[in-house]
Amino acid sequence: MKKNAKKINKRILIISLAILFSAIGLFIFNQKNKLYRKSQLLMGTYIEVVSPYPQAPYIVFSEISRIERLLSKYRPDSEIFKLNEQGKVVASLDTMYVLRKSKEFWIITDGALDITVGPLLDLWGFTQKKYYLPTQAQINAVLPRVGYDKIILNDENNLVELKVFGMKVDLGAVAKGFAVDCAVRELKERGIKSCLINTGGQIYCLGDRFGKPWVIAIQNPREHDILESMEVKDQAVSTSGDYEQFFMVGNKRYSHIFNPKTGYPADSGIVSVTVIAKDNFTADALSTAIFVLGKEKGLKLIEHFPGVKTKIIEEKDVKDFE
Repeated sequence: MKKNAKKINKRILIISLAILFSAIGLFIFNQKNKLYRKSQLLMGTYIEVVSPYPQAPYIVFSEISRIERLLSKYRPDSEIFKLNEQGKVVASLDTMYVLRKSKEFWIITDGALDITVGPLLDLWGFTQKKYYLPTQAQINAVLPRVGYDKIILNDENNLVELKVFGMKVDLGAVAKGFAVDCAVRELKERGIKSCLINTGGQIYCLGDRFGKPWVIAIQNPREHDILESMEVKDQAVSTSGDYEQFFMVGNKRYSHIFNPKTGYPADSGIVSVTVIAKDNFTADALSTAIFVLGKEKGLKLIEHFPGVKTKIIEEKDVKDFE
């Protein structure tokens, strides 16, 4: 009996030690594969950063905050605010880059991506979140103040001028994308090899997640469930949809993405478009432009951008999800 008791006790001890060592191993594994997750309110949305590098979130927040101080139309100390108020400003290199790059997209998208839609956002109440359905006469009165061809860029002294009084630049379609690109560049310079940055509509996946790609989900534009997921590594993902900011009048939905030529919220039949590209500026700009252009023209547009992929959901597709 004593021998059996000793054997049982020995067996219990071995099992206990095995459980203990397994627990220690699991703890070490979890510590080794720990992800640091932080979020901060910047550029009008919560920026979430996930990385195995504890310093990564602070690098991202610092860089995005720097860009916000340049490009925000709400901050009185920003260059874009001063441009809108004064009609001209001597811009920094970063701001000039964004304005020049925006012009390139304005040209290639045949005006679908236009950063001068500020007066339209004001008129329809999106700027102050006091939504309003204007008359055609009111829209017609504002349209002469819209159009990138009314911006003058002086490369010699970085002076930016607005030709027409009352024009307003709104970088909502590209600013977050550019800010994320700047943050990614800073991460790489600091030796950070793995990080996910999520600004809501824009995501960048730097490197991988412990040897496996990051997994990104595409939301159902009419429900809170997930349509599909994708594996992403060293790529940008941008989604534009009519469910992000909108108001309803009767059964009609008016979103914050405008057709600069008509003065009305885009009505191309698209409810959501996701673009995957190498950089967030491109993904951000194209997702907006495709939303305005519609599926057929949008698919033709991305042919000019090798490696870019898109997922377009039209209004007629939504019924299949219900």
